[in-house]
Amino acid sequence: MSESRVRRVLDTTDRRLDTVVDAGLRWIRGHRPPWWLVDAFFVAAAVGDAVLDISGATTFETSMSLLAAAALLLRRRLPVTAFALTLPGLFVGSAVVASVVALFTIGQRTERRWLMLLAAVVEFVGFGGFVGPPQTFEDVIVSIIYALIFALGPLSIGLLAQTRQRLTERLAERDTARAEERRQAAEVALSRERALLAREMHDVVSHQVTLIAVQAGGMQMAGRDEAERGFARTIRQLCVVTLQELREMVQVLRAAGGTDRQIAPQPVLADLDRLVAAAGLDTTTAVALPETLSQPVQRAVYRFVQEALTNVRKHAPGAAVHVSGAVVDGAVAVHVVNGPPASARLELPGSGLGLIGLSERASLLGGALVSGPTEDGGFALHLTLPVDHLPPTG
Repeated sequence: MSESRVRRVLDTTDRRLDTVVDAGLRWIRGHRPPWWLVDAFFVAAAVGDAVLDISGATTFETSMSLLAAAALLLRRRLPVTAFALTLPGLFVGSAVVASVVALFTIGQRTERRWLMLLAAVVEFVGFGGFVGPPQTFEDVIVSIIYALIFALGPLSIGLLAQTRQRLTERLAERDTARAEERRQAAEVALSRERALLAREMHDVVSHQVTLIAVQAGGMQMAGRDEAERGFARTIRQLCVVTLQELREMVQVLRAAGGTDRQIAPQPVLADLDRLVAAAGLDTTTAVALPETLSQPVQRAVYRFVQEALTNVRKHAPGAAVHVSGAVVDGAVAVHVVNGPPASARLELPGSGLGLIGLSERASLLGGALVSGPTEDGGFALHLTLPVDHLPPTG
């Protein structure tokens, strides 16, 4: 096997090992045992340490060791008390495991450095006395080394766990602060976009509608007959209403926190007659809806009829229109049906989003919109809304 192939095999093996190790670490982080299971394991280990060393131990020594094991149940709430209760078992009995776990808890849950140092010194002395008085210099060295390991090791691991916990909390605080910064930046960007949109609406749309109103006013003054002057008067009134609504929208867009404000005035069912009259179409109405319906439902019905009449003016000039509405089986049903056009279609600009917007509004209120051509060449729109305007589920 060539050297390059060997290197490729080794690199592949290293990558696979890294993948396995990373997966294992992720699994460990996501499957941490509950705290009570960890404490139960520590207590069981301490009891086993006390029981397995009963050879030559008196009843008092065994009792002190078992007391030290039971003291671990207090280590989370009272770490200092738990450590103090393990000391008799360390000096008299066999409570090495209990004292090591208690010392680890001191390093993990205590911030007082002098207390940590005192606990480490006591552990060092207790462990050195536990192994018995040394007889030779080598025994002294070994005893000191083991005592240092059992005194500083658990304390160091506890400090490491405490540091890790603090770092985790700081990282969480940093993530929260960054999320707040991103939210504020998004709000600033949204405010700028809303201000830009408000300027565009004011400078472009408002200007064009104003020109239409001026032209309609001139047509009203110079009209040849009453029908022509009435048509111009209707255009001018619609322009005035449009400008008023546009002004309200611009104020909402420019206001800070404007997303919570309502655009006034909000249309209701009582405004349907005025809407139908202003449309200038051959319209018959049979709307029997109660005015006790909720405001969202009333606005949806108004906008539905408004969009339907606009579509008739654009796509079926001169067509007869029938508007009906009633509460049927606990639901609001509104129908707008027009006949075939009586004259050529007007070439007016349209976005094609009117029916889509009505359908979305109906869906938000838990209803539905159905539209389609009729057999006589006309068009029909059917809106159904729940009386309680509950949002759709799923």
